Amino acid sequence: MTGKSLARFSPTLSKSLLAVAVAAAVTVAGIDAARSGTGSDARAKLTLIAPAAAGGGWDLVAREAQQALRSDGIVNNAQVVNVPGAGGTIGLSQLEGLRGQSTTVMVTGTVMLGGIAINDSDTTLADTVPIAKFAEDFEVFVVPKDSPYQTIDDMIAAWRANPGGLPIGGGSLGGIDHIVAGQLAQEADIDPAAINYIAYSGGGEVLTSLLSNTVGVAVSGYNDFRDQIEAGNVRALAVAAPEPVEGIDVETFVELGYDVDLVNWRGIVAPPGISDEDRDTLVDIATEMHETEQWMTAVERNRWKESFQTGDEFGEFLEVEQTRITDILRELGLV
Repeated sequence: MTGKSLARFSPTLSKSLLAVAVAAAVTVAGIDAARSGTGSDARAKLTLIAPAAAGGGWDLVAREAQQALRSDGIVNNAQVVNVPGAGGTIGLSQLEGLRGQSTTVMVTGTVMLGGIAINDSDTTLADTVPIAKFAEDFEVFVVPKDSPYQTIDDMIAAWRANPGGLPIGGGSLGGIDHIVAGQLAQEADIDPAAINYIAYSGGGEVLTSLLSNTVGVAVSGYNDFRDQIEAGNVRALAVAAPEPVEGIDVETFVELGYDVDLVNWRGIVAPPGISDEDRDTLVDIATEMHETEQWMTAVERNRWKESFQTGDEFGEFLEVEQTRITDILRELGLV
């Protein structure tokens, strides 16, 4: 996608990229500091990179994993470092630069596959070592409580009448929020490239923009909005899932007649160049964490769906999934 195309989606993108570059430079020091403790094995000290700002889905997964690793003594010292920007590809680039170092892993998911495609990233998940996929998360469209849109049909009627006049806030360009918005536009006979999509670096910023009426509709993972939905400050219009989700009292797009059901999976990868022994240790750590009561409680609390894979099986999934997400973005005219 060209610079002009990017500017169309987010007028403040240049300033955002500058801020991201500064934040990334600071974060490098944070990653180095996190590695400087005693013990060279992942069991002694493990850094989890959340490649997005605090308050979003990747950050939530990293911190839930941190708690599970700590509570069961799987890792002596688990730390989280946030590296936001460009659909996770800034964090991905930093991970690739840690070649051979097995004491750092990075949270990843569907958003990053879109970020790789839309940013034409030189580094891809094929340049990492796949460790584990844990669970699936679900996207939801929400509006403020005083919005005139009572239903998804109300929103689509206004959107269809003026596609560029309804600002839609979500995560990074090309990420799952953007893709789901594009898929819904396509279902509503709206050109996905004509929508007014405004990208933010995390779910917390998306929520702030919605509550301040900067955007009229927001799309992100259910957990980014859960507290505000339950408090009645925002209204959920529909959730993107192939079937109703236990614990989420919101109709799916499919139930409402729209073929939109893309889900967001969550997993971790390691830097390239680590030894087979170190990879196996990280897979063992991920497997043990996945089996803890702390993690199972987190899955239930966050309304995730279990989807556990490790090692080569996860690697094969990543290869197929990158092709699928890139093809969807091309079909929507976003790359």
